[in-house]
Amino acid sequence: MTSKRTDHAATLQQIRKTVGDAGWIDDADGMAPYLREWRGLFHGQAAVVVCPASTAEVSQVMSLCHQAGIAVVPQSGNTGLCGGAAPDRSGEQIILSLRRMNRIRDVDVANDTLTAEAGCVLAQVQQRARDSGRLFPLSLAAEGSCMMGGNLATNAGGINVLRYGNARALVLGLEVVLPDGRIWDGLRGLRKDNAGYDLKQLFIGAEGTLGVITAAVMRLFPLPRDVHTALVAVADPAAALALYRSVREAAGDDITGCELLSRRALDFVVRHVQGCRDPFSTPHPWYVLLELSSARSNSGLRETLEQALQSALQGGHASDAVVADSLAQGEALWLLRESVPEAQRREGASIKNDVSVPVSRVPAFLHAATARVEAACDGVRVCPFGHLGDGNIHFNLSRPTAVSDDAFLARWDELGGIVDEVVMEFDGSIAAEHGIGQLRRARLAASRSPLEIELMRSLKQALDPAGLMNPGKVVPD
Repeated sequence: MTSKRTDHAATLQQIRKTVGDAGWIDDADGMAPYLREWRGLFHGQAAVVVCPASTAEVSQVMSLCHQAGIAVVPQSGNTGLCGGAAPDRSGEQIILSLRRMNRIRDVDVANDTLTAEAGCVLAQVQQRARDSGRLFPLSLAAEGSCMMGGNLATNAGGINVLRYGNARALVLGLEVVLPDGRIWDGLRGLRKDNAGYDLKQLFIGAEGTLGVITAAVMRLFPLPRDVHTALVAVADPAAALALYRSVREAAGDDITGCELLSRRALDFVVRHVQGCRDPFSTPHPWYVLLELSSARSNSGLRETLEQALQSALQGGHASDAVVADSLAQGEALWLLRESVPEAQRREGASIKNDVSVPVSRVPAFLHAATARVEAACDGVRVCPFGHLGDGNIHFNLSRPTAVSDDAFLARWDELGGIVDEVVMEFDGSIAAEHGIGQLRRARLAASRSPLEIELMRSLKQALDPAGLMNPGKVVPD
């Protein structure tokens, strides 16, 4: 009788024949970038990194692994923040990298759709849409390196969710390879389709635990031709919310972005990021970054924005405001917001909490969560920022200046648990746009009802009964 290890070795050789030398990485140096997530929190081992070049090859690899009982960790850009694309430490799992599946298969301008494979870099998809006179609105800090497979597997959010929705809202159809190797071709560009369950939604946000997304049909939109950006100083989050509501009343769906920054976040950026400066002569406690856009040239949005800001200043909802006079100035204001994660990294270790609460409750949540963590950790530097318009706040905690990185990170579960408790009190979610992965897997069970967890386990069992798809991720034991 052959041993399990011998069987696996034979299967790996069959997989190598399937993907060829160009799709096979087994040397230590070549595998290293795939074994460690970029933030460094999760680092595992793998038997091999396999890089199929087509859906047919993915299917063959999955079928072979299913027959041999080999666990598979799907991976695309490997820019995740929660350990969802990292292997365990056994060295027995294989990493299935989609990076070679990087073709844009179709652009249908009349249908406003684009079909792209999972290994397409997000910026590549954005550019192809622009070249066709269209907008693909998914936009986030890692867009130059993250890939569509990971964006869909985590239901990525970003800065345009307020107007266009998360990744889930941008997908019309999927192609998915199931755990046993069968291919579901759901690449339909339909905006109305009530023929049974909406199966694609099972795989979006599932982080590769139910199947491998290999391609998607995504929605496109008219290119914005009139864009106006402003950074507004406010006294507190309550004033920020009042400002958002007044601008929303004035501009309707033409408000594309509404981002909240604390003074500490702006201080970090100005201190550490070259080319960033405070646009105001005096500091303010909080800031709101607003963007209005329209596909119509000369839409009158500049006047709408200025009138709304004037009303906010007169009504006490704003202390000062800077309105960009050009796209370059607008980009400089956005750079302040987009540079916060990098600037915070340079301040030492941080405990990151990607949470959401109802928009109306953001101010109260920030007050309660800040008080709770400051009481628990003397000197902690709370650095909240994020998407005020959709209730998603990155409630990040920078280490006290007198505490080492390791000592602070050792308190992740404790301090993250405190934030989770406050989130639950405000009917929120502990994972707004970054996913669950390994980082929040244990915490998920405490934040969802037993019935919800039971339903998740039932779906996992139905689609992946052998438990070979990205094991140890998302669904609690």
